[in-house]
Amino acid sequence: MGAFEKCSGKTDTMNLSQTAINCSIIRGGTSRGYFFREADLPQEPQARDRVLLSVIGGPDALQVDGVGGGHPLTNKIAIVHPSTRQDTDVDYLFLQVAADSQTISAAQNCGNILSGVGAFAIDEEMVVATDGTTRIRVHMENSGNSCELLVPTPGGVVEYAGETKIDGVPGSAAAITCNFLDVAGSATGALLPTGSQKDEVGGVVVTCIDNGMPVVLLKASDFGVTGQESPDELDTNTELKNRLEKVRGLIGSKMNLGNVTDKTVPKMCLISEPKLGGVVATRTFIPHNCHKSIGVLGAVSVATACLLPGSIASDLASVPDGAEKTMDVEHPSGSLRVRLVVDAEAPPEQMIKSAGVVRTARILMRGVVFVPSEYGV
Repeated sequence: MGAFEKCSGKTDTMNLSQTAINCSIIRGGTSRGYFFREADLPQEPQARDRVLLSVIGGPDALQVDGVGGGHPLTNKIAIVHPSTRQDTDVDYLFLQVAADSQTISAAQNCGNILSGVGAFAIDEEMVVATDGTTRIRVHMENSGNSCELLVPTPGGVVEYAGETKIDGVPGSAAAITCNFLDVAGSATGALLPTGSQKDEVGGVVVTCIDNGMPVVLLKASDFGVTGQESPDELDTNTELKNRLEKVRGLIGSKMNLGNVTDKTVPKMCLISEPKLGGVVATRTFIPHNCHKSIGVLGAVSVATACLLPGSIASDLASVPDGAEKTMDVEHPSGSLRVRLVVDAEAPPEQMIKSAGVVRTARILMRGVVFVPSEYGV
């Protein structure tokens, strides 16, 4: 907990063939990420990406020559720096690494990794913590949207221990509230990127939604599955994955995303009737592997679709009454709770007034990570 002794950006105690870079490993929500100060990385994007690909490792499924975990949920990077904006405290760039293809994408936000940004900013002295709870406004560079994080800081120190449990993570930790501000159309420019609640593509009816994450909702039954299968079962279903990728390729341009062949968005989400008392059951492909749970902003988009009359989710979902709705989106590891404030009288594109989730985060390591000096850091 709290501040740790800082490490220098480079060290002369190692062989000159390697360069050391400050890095923190933080578990944010149901993901694990590598957090960097922007100043510690090359400023030129291509040089920066070469360094980060070396950090993660690949092309190699085991990522034995890097620190990656061999899965999209553990191949995530956050780059943070103090904001120059008047209305935000820090800027946060999220990068998703596909180590097998040696590519890095900034096409999406990540709400799970976002939940660790506040603690990182405080521990790195970018933000001064207050006694009790520290409010940190984060500018999400990927989409230009903002999020307010409420980070527990008793005595002005980040508190990681607590009693809050989230499905997909063992144990418990301190609650971090993420209040998303104006995230509709984050990557596509509109809550309904195609302009419709339903579209027919590749022989199936889908709903395309972007309330923080571009997601294509599809009924599991239209693909010959129940939607209750395990991620491992779905990942070995080659016919299913080929059909999903065909639909993804066809719908991408209609969602203002262009050719999505080498992109990490949109996410493909199979939905079915809830079994655990939630609003809807999900199995999400991100975009080619089935998520062990569900992404934060992906869950916000799914919950939003459940409220839209005419969407494919509306006749499956069990939606609570009231203007303030607490909605549990079911996933393979349990459920993720989304809180939405809605105006039922407003047009579909304007009905969601605010969206929030509760996450947890824990710092796992702070130190330096080494890359070959040929990268010129």
